Amino acid sequence: MTSSASELASTVATATAAAMEDLRFSLTDYIVFVLMLSASAGIGVYFGFFSKAKNTTEEYLQGGKKMPTLPVAISLVSSQLSGVAMMSVPAETYSFGFNMIFVVWAMVLAVPTLIYIIVPVFYDNNVSNCYEYLEMRFSKRTRQLVTVTFVLNQFLMLPVYMFVPSLAFSQVTGYNIHLINTVVSSVCVFYTMLGGIKAVVWTDVVQGGVMLLSVILVAILGTSNSGGLASVLENATEGGRFNYDFGIDPRLRATFFSGMASGLLMWTSKLGMDQSCVQRIVSMPSYGHAKRCLLMAGFGFILIMSFTCFIGIIMFAYYYGCDPIQAGLVSKPDKLMPFFIQDIMGHIMGMPGIFISCVFSASLSSLSASLNSFAGVVYFDYIKPRINHTEAKANATMKVVIMVMGAYCIVGGFVVQNFNSIIQTMWTITGINMGAVVGVFCLGMFVPRCNAKVAVSGIAFSCVVMLWIIINGQMNFKAGLIRYDTLPNGLDKCEAHGFELILNAINNNATSVATTAIPSLEAPKELTTAFGSNRDFSIYDTSFYWYKVMGAILVFAWAIPMSYVWPLDKDEKQNPKLYSPFVRNLLNKPSPVLELEELPLKTPLSEEQIKEKENGSIAEA
Repeated sequence: MTSSASELASTVATATAAAMEDLRFSLTDYIVFVLMLSASAGIGVYFGFFSKAKNTTEEYLQGGKKMPTLPVAISLVSSQLSGVAMMSVPAETYSFGFNMIFVVWAMVLAVPTLIYIIVPVFYDNNVSNCYEYLEMRFSKRTRQLVTVTFVLNQFLMLPVYMFVPSLAFSQVTGYNIHLINTVVSSVCVFYTMLGGIKAVVWTDVVQGGVMLLSVILVAILGTSNSGGLASVLENATEGGRFNYDFGIDPRLRATFFSGMASGLLMWTSKLGMDQSCVQRIVSMPSYGHAKRCLLMAGFGFILIMSFTCFIGIIMFAYYYGCDPIQAGLVSKPDKLMPFFIQDIMGHIMGMPGIFISCVFSASLSSLSASLNSFAGVVYFDYIKPRINHTEAKANATMKVVIMVMGAYCIVGGFVVQNFNSIIQTMWTITGINMGAVVGVFCLGMFVPRCNAKVAVSGIAFSCVVMLWIIINGQMNFKAGLIRYDTLPNGLDKCEAHGFELILNAINNNATSVATTAIPSLEAPKELTTAFGSNRDFSIYDTSFYWYKVMGAILVFAWAIPMSYVWPLDKDEKQNPKLYSPFVRNLLNKPSPVLELEELPLKTPLSEEQIKEKENGSIAEA
């Protein structure tokens, strides 16, 4: 039995290696990729050594508050489209259907929320660091607590940003993932460290152009190779990828409601309450510029991410009835995208290089913006209070912080390689505290009666409860009570897709062993899946898409009642500018009682009343 299994493994490995030989980078692809990295490094060198700018922290972190609108908008889009999005979002729609699009479309709600509710508060209070607001509204302790969560998130997420594109590059070149991760992370650290926010923004412009070009080309060529748009839609519909879920059960993996709610909270949080984005928004000369910037960024994001989601549908239509994962060509869905690119575009000179450059561009954008903002937060919140501040010392310190974090990202890749679903892992990790961060910002802007004690305890309550829920949820996964099996695909149509080499190398018995679904192996009778559950309801089975929403709700669930237990001091006065504009309007609106009291004074006296008043005055005289 053991001998048979080893022979099967050897046969699969040999056949897979032979098939993959035709799916490798050419010299032209390498040249395209190196040119992209060189352009990014060159921009960093220019702003680091040749740009005529003052060597100040405001210049390094905010570009002197004179950043142009369109480049910053492109930069915001680019930094939200990490390599995780470019690789994992198509894998998500390929595996679980098109419900992911609701997360993208939630940006339609997020942009007005940012423009009219969140961003005006920052501009009215001249805030350059979004965490300054929390100190103004509540206390220094509240700011410190939230910046700790920001730092922890960066430590958890930054290694992911670079590892995922390294995974793609390894898939099409065969080079060691960690070697690639080291080289590209070093380039990113180099230009971010030298050029500051201007280098971040202008490299994002170059990288954003590469991303837009790539996703459009992939969508067009993929649709063409799949037999046209009608064929794509037909195959995807037959395969269940367009089965939209409008269910209200929070245990369903992805639905319209979880996608819209989670997307609204995530985009609002990322663009309006995360320093890596707020730093660029407040670098605009005025609120009007910021408003236009957000409108352009929202439109660009929806455009590119809609294409990215649909590429997953195109991939499924192309591989309908011949799943590369079941065939042994790809080990997991997150590796499917580069395989698909090489399959449909490998014969076109330089095109695979453009796409891999696209994936790296997305990750470089996210990593550079995060490194720059991370350095600013660490310096101003943790280092500056403990040293004698000078501009030169500040810039030197921030550059050292960026270098240290770059080295950490390289080492962190060894942990990230063990993740199964990158997108699920990211949502789960950030679900611990992102909801609490959104909740406390909204608490400060919307609820005037809440004080610092209420805010700090609300954050702690939300994070502790979410940590408990997530840990128990992961234990249910480990126990097999929750299992997100993907929508089905097969191997019955492989002859039409050129996979005969692999299928012929595996006999019928081996194929059945290799592709047998895991659910048949002593699966528990009661199970929560991606599309339903026959278990009694448990909050621990809640989909990870709801984690951020739950975290924000928990802050308010704690804070509102506790604001009556710990009310504001009678002498404590708040600056009205610390609240959102619509809250200020409510606070400034005269009460109905006052209006009624004033009403008689505003009513003109009749002639009879005037005569009576005059007669009364004469009689008194």
